[in-house]
Amino acid sequence: MIKRQERLVITFYTTTAAMTMERLCKESGADGRIIPVPGSISADCGLAWCAKNESEDALLALMVQHSITPQGIYHCLV
Repeated sequence: MIKRQERLVITFYTTTAAMTMERLCKESGADGRIIPVPGSISADCGLAWCAKNESEDALLALMVQHSITPQGIYHCLV
């Protein structure tokens, strides 16, 4: 069993936004991966971006640069 760790979880309003985030992060080498939205979080889209907590500032800057609006930003066990 994989040990749960506290992670940054970013949710989105649309699947398109989540997929755009994934593409941008892969292109720029940013930390993280797409995951299903954890059950403890409610979101319009069923996908979220999960990354190390330390990556928050860089990911938020990337989203601002590319006009991606997050629905929510959480720190939770994943």
